[in-house]
Amino acid sequence: MRLDEPSWWYAGDGAESLPARLLTPVEHIYAALAERRFAKATPFQCGLPVICVGNFTAGGTGKTPLTRFLIERLRERDMTAACLSRGYGGSLTGPVWVDAERHTAREVGDEPLLIAQDARVMVGRDRKAAALAIAESSGIDAVIMDDGLQNPSLAKDLSFAVVNAQRGLGNGRVIPAGPLRARLGFQLGLVDAIVVMGGAGAEDGGLFERLRSRFHGPVLQADVLPVAPLGGLAERIVIAYAGIANPERFFELVESFGPQAMVRRAFADHHAFSEQDARALIAEADRLDADLVTTEKDAIRLKGAAGARAELAARSRTLPIRVAFDEKDLLRLDALIDGALKTVTRR
Repeated sequence: MRLDEPSWWYAGDGAESLPARLLTPVEHIYAALAERRFAKATPFQCGLPVICVGNFTAGGTGKTPLTRFLIERLRERDMTAACLSRGYGGSLTGPVWVDAERHTAREVGDEPLLIAQDARVMVGRDRKAAALAIAESSGIDAVIMDDGLQNPSLAKDLSFAVVNAQRGLGNGRVIPAGPLRARLGFQLGLVDAIVVMGGAGAEDGGLFERLRSRFHGPVLQADVLPVAPLGGLAERIVIAYAGIANPERFFELVESFGPQAMVRRAFADHHAFSEQDARALIAEADRLDADLVTTEKDAIRLKGAAGARAELAARSRTLPIRVAFDEKDLLRLDALIDGALKTVTRR
């Protein structure tokens, strides 16, 4: 569970809990406003293929790893894709190309800065203006729209919704009574495929089958795996710290490398580490003679830091991750991409 979300969103009886019932009127207003945005919008055609990666719920589900994976799949087709991001958590409104060497997470957001390590990224609060800026740039063949499922301003040629296998859809209710960003039935009509992340061999409580019964498009299963093993952790004490939406999966991955003992330190999503945070983590590592391990997103937020935060960055090992599909679902994914590209060619 995220530190900044109500526990009853994902509780078994959360849909009928007292807070959810009390928030029902606000839930209906929020859902109606979400649908009204689409009814009033005229989506902009930017002239390039647009592939959207989003989710049905608030919080993280694995969108960033899938975005990076799709950029790579297009690269294998000799196509250069630019990621279009709102730049959540950053101060720049854009449109602006992210410079991985010059910008910080405080300026452009942690996810855009992470993706910009190996791809072109445009940050812009106005998605239409940002997409136009991408289309007018040379050498860009496609747009990957990160976290844009509920944004109707830009026309999409292919839309994926990512669902976390363990967290699922929570209590099935709309913000603030639950984690859904709009009614599920409405959101299912916005997507071409669903990717259940962490679903390969995981206990998902029947989530995969429930989605297949309600959604008639492809429901794919994928997993998040380490790019390479973290050597030397066996028989060591490890402090694993993370300020991401769903830190438990990260903690499980670190634990899979067999440390002697592991301390979990979870922070709120997109947490900006303070000097006090850094000093506390370093002191704990010194006291326990422990190794510090964190996520790529957390490491990128420490980029360019000074003082204790710089020391924390230098002493922390990072666990890079990648998305993996089985052969059958990878073929289905590639067919969806190729179909979208052909549709744009025929326009």
